[in-house]
Amino acid sequence: MAYWQWGNPDADHTVLCVHGLSRQGRDFDVLAQALVQRSEGSIRVVCPDVVGRGKSDWLKDPLGYQVPVYAADMLALLAHLQPKTLDWVGTSMGGLIGLATSSHLASVGVHLRRLVLNDVGPVIEWSALQRIGTYLGKAGHFPSEQAAADAMWDISSSFGPHTPEQWLKLSKPMLKPIKNDRGQDVFSLHYDPAIATPFASVTQEMAAQGEALLWQAYDAITAQTLLLRGANSDLLSTETAKKMTERGPRARLVEFDGVGHAPTLIAPDQVDAVVSFLLAT
Repeated sequence: MAYWQWGNPDADHTVLCVHGLSRQGRDFDVLAQALVQRSEGSIRVVCPDVVGRGKSDWLKDPLGYQVPVYAADMLALLAHLQPKTLDWVGTSMGGLIGLATSSHLASVGVHLRRLVLNDVGPVIEWSALQRIGTYLGKAGHFPSEQAAADAMWDISSSFGPHTPEQWLKLSKPMLKPIKNDRGQDVFSLHYDPAIATPFASVTQEMAAQGEALLWQAYDAITAQTLLLRGANSDLLSTETAKKMTERGPRARLVEFDGVGHAPTLIAPDQVDAVVSFLLAT
């Protein structure tokens, strides 16, 4: 498993940023740099590429592309990093991995201080899973980085407003250069298309059955918790977000207008919400 590291590698405190389902660790470049700058270099920020994505290896068995395996990988990473204290920032799937990992952190000697859940909670709306299923695993070939960025925008406009420059910068790490069948240089998406295999097997009944376990994990959280939500999110409902402010760690809720699933943590107000929460004394 590859990871990107920012700041002081010997710092006692680590912020671990874990990305969404079809994304990769470079999504957090802007946030990581802001955290390092505002902390005056006193922390370490680590942004892994979850297995099957980015620079990390692909699995031989695609059925391994599921949250329990991802959580075990994160525990192995934390055992390697050995932070004295930990903050976790999880976007969508990264938040679910955080919930799955939270009750096992003591096994690797790590204390979770603060948790940021970015547009995700114990209840995941079925309509959002259906929407994601329409494009997940369709890597495609693109003649240029700009063409790929344009294609990704067609399925990612719910991320909210971005300048063309911001979107291209966010898109470039999502691509890898390859040769097509004709030997031409093209670009493909960075992830193993087989990550869609276990995702496609999830039924509405299975998703509903998992909610009880996720609520149990959420209710056991003792870390200070910040819940971010795109005001137009189709994955995290207003009702679920409200419940998350009333039970378990009683998350502080911040919503962003004009944004759906999920905030990319690039816009200044989104970055400031996370940085201010994590660096508050």
